Amino acid sequence: MWLHPLDRSLLALATALPETSYESLADWPLGCRNRALAELRCACFGPSLQAWMTCPQCGERLEFEMDAGSLAREPNEPGPREPIFANGRSFRLPTSRDLARVARESDSRLAAIRLLEGCLLEGGVTRPWCDEDMEEVGEKMARADPLAETRLALQCAACGHEWDETLNIAAFVWTEIEARAKRLLFEIHTLASAYGWTEKEILSLGDRRRASYMEMAQH
Repeated sequence: MWLHPLDRSLLALATALPETSYESLADWPLGCRNRALAELRCACFGPSLQAWMTCPQCGERLEFEMDAGSLAREPNEPGPREPIFANGRSFRLPTSRDLARVARESDSRLAAIRLLEGCLLEGGVTRPWCDEDMEEVGEKMARADPLAETRLALQCAACGHEWDETLNIAAFVWTEIEARAKRLLFEIHTLASAYGWTEKEILSLGDRRRASYMEMAQH
């Protein structure tokens, strides 16, 4: 079953936080969601986050590593927040639900306007949006919720090109969960074929013991 990236991140959190409803998670500010995903990532895979990307200038493949624990340690909890005021209007912070509403909008400027209008609190003044207004609101939202977007400053070792890249922690977590699930299915298939064990019996083994059996079964 195909899931939108927004749904994937919420599904991962809903599984890790069964006491919190899916609807409630969808209403968390983005920074709270990202912090919780970083915590989940550290708990399941450790704090070291390794990845690679291609230099947009010369095409060189670059590897980088960062500490996902630094995101998990940021004080950013769900709960009521003070409104953000800009040019006579008040706003709340964007949530996953807000992003879902504008996900299919192809025009980036129109998507940003729709996002801000969705965060406009009742009683706000409605008037046309100019670039200066949008920039001011965006900057104030970024200061109020710094984990909503994490920017990485990168430099190519081959050509020296410098650029910024957005860290998508939700995509990282889901990719690693998918890879772990596929590996586990392969281990279940291999051990069931070799020893006739049930899936429940195989899953009851610890990771190290299961790895030892896998090594013997493949030789």
